[in-house]
Amino acid sequence: MPNKTRNPYVDHNTVPVDAKLHAAQRAIHHYLPRFANGAPIEQPSGNLFIVSPNIDTETLLANASENLASANQMAATLAFDLDESQRAIALGIQQLIELSTLLVDRAHEQVAPAA
Repeated sequence: MPNKTRNPYVDHNTVPVDAKLHAAQRAIHHYLPRFANGAPIEQPSGNLFIVSPNIDTETLLANASENLASANQMAATLAFDLDESQRAIALGIQQLIELSTLLVDRAHEQVAPAA
């Protein structure tokens, strides 16, 4: 007569090895992309930060707009902690950030008009 109880030493909730292998391969291919046409993907040297060439213009503009909004808020916060002469400089920087934000927003509207 077969024993119908589970073996306490076996984890019955584990993912099969094939699924784990497939997930590991996806992660490797995501972080270490394959070579295009047998040639390695060109990585610029000497740059600490790079922008991926595969990102579309709308995404770039959206991120630039968010970065400018953050810089605007930081400049505004800093301006209140400075004395009069330095406050004028910080507010001037904030105004340049705001003008740049308007330019980026207009470019974003031209690339991806609102529906």
